[in-house]
Amino acid sequence: MDVEIPGSVLPENRDRYVENLLKATHNTGRLMLFAGDQKIEHLNRDFYGEGISEDDATPAHLFEIASKARIGVFATQLGLISRFGPSYPEVPYLVKLNSKTNLVKTGQKDPLSRLLVDVDDVMAFRESSGLDILGIGYTIYLGSEYEDIMLAEASQAVFKAHRQGLITVLWIYPRGKAVPDERDPHLIAGAAGVAACLGSDFVKVNPPKKDGVEDPALLKEATLAAGKTKVVCAGGSAQDPYAFFKRLYEQIHIGGTCGNATGRNIHQKPLEKAVRMCNAISAITFDDKNPDEAMRIYGDDG
Repeated sequence: MDVEIPGSVLPENRDRYVENLLKATHNTGRLMLFAGDQKIEHLNRDFYGEGISEDDATPAHLFEIASKARIGVFATQLGLISRFGPSYPEVPYLVKLNSKTNLVKTGQKDPLSRLLVDVDDVMAFRESSGLDILGIGYTIYLGSEYEDIMLAEASQAVFKAHRQGLITVLWIYPRGKAVPDERDPHLIAGAAGVAACLGSDFVKVNPPKKDGVEDPALLKEATLAAGKTKVVCAGGSAQDPYAFFKRLYEQIHIGGTCGNATGRNIHQKPLEKAVRMCNAISAITFDDKNPDEAMRIYGDDG
């Protein structure tokens, strides 16, 4: 595929940017992001309890999956990569720069998620560790009374990351007391447009709903608003595998998205099933396989 290089990439880092983008997207332009940042975001709720595999109780499970499955990038915090990454040097990483827990609810305070580390820290770690760090990610809560802080930090992070040849993913979620409907299609499209204004390669959004119903056609407004920034959808809570594959396929082929960012639907499963789930998702994302073909990859015992 032809890669359009952002103007902010330094000339000496253009080859690195192209290499990182092609590797993360398996030469397709589509992203399969395995999300492992919920250890902060959701604390231990998503990793231990009824319906969750015992494998998921330890962070090593995430790295085992990422090392054995076909993914684009594994996204998590730098500290976790620092502790586990040296044992899994083959994994392509994306460093999540900011995170917050879900303990403080919107009714108490509008959400604010500040930098844990910056791009300079990521580059220094990449150099000293030798790990395969392809990019950075940052979450913005659009509509929060603190959105100006997050917008500024995200803008700087995207610019600095591109200068160093890293790819960028922005998580953008409308959220706060000023946001009556977080899944409003027009608002989701607005979030995608914000990501374009910040220059990101990809933007992760929640699939929009109209009158409480999710429809992949509703994503068309967002994918148009995003321009050259590619839209990927959050996987959400665990659901039936075939329903998940159908949803992803339609998001791409009806809504015009360019991939997915999936966490719970993968890591809450035992290792072998989690790896097969990754491979099935990647087959849809990278190879244009349909839901029935993805289901065969996942297996009849799913």
